[in-house]
Amino acid sequence: MANKIKSTLDRRAVVNKLLENRGNALIVTGLGSSCYDVGAAGDHPNNFYLWGGMGAAAMIGLGLALAQPKRQVIVITGDGEMLMGLGALATIGVKGPRNLSIVVIDNELYSETGMQPTHTASGVDLAGIAKAAQFTRTATITNEAQLKSWVPKLYAPQGAAFVAVKVNSARYPMAIKLRDGAHIKNRFREALLGNSAFD
Repeated sequence: MANKIKSTLDRRAVVNKLLENRGNALIVTGLGSSCYDVGAAGDHPNNFYLWGGMGAAAMIGLGLALAQPKRQVIVITGDGEMLMGLGALATIGVKGPRNLSIVVIDNELYSETGMQPTHTASGVDLAGIAKAAQFTRTATITNEAQLKSWVPKLYAPQGAAFVAVKVNSARYPMAIKLRDGAHIKNRFREALLGNSAFD
């Protein structure tokens, strides 16, 4: 088994840093903790909380990036969810959207089902997989300096970006009020397209 990468980064602090200067970026979350982290950082109509669709966050992000090429799209998801949707990385790499960044909050655990280790705990390198899938920019982040350097790059439309942010295993309460999928979808569509979304 590969040595586990040690990190003292806190997931909530990381997500707060990611979103503090988000502008009009479109944010897609993975399920579970990613929803709670983004919600705790501040609810916003441009947040699309993905409840229960495990493995789908990156592809939803790709669809948005292709449909809205003038808007930066940031996917914030977990390592378990990303591992389930690895095929998405190949498709994103081939399509090559300039305005899509994927951020994996990697605690090396399946937090929602009992804290079982994910494959990243055994050395699976998600950023390495993304690089092999032709992402333009990739990194594994383990400290504050790296995070500070990468945040503005994630908002720059300079090619598909992928970062795995290694965080500790701290857990937080479920900090989000919106749980109705239809309402989340309709609110997001209206924020993106205006009232014409329902004409």
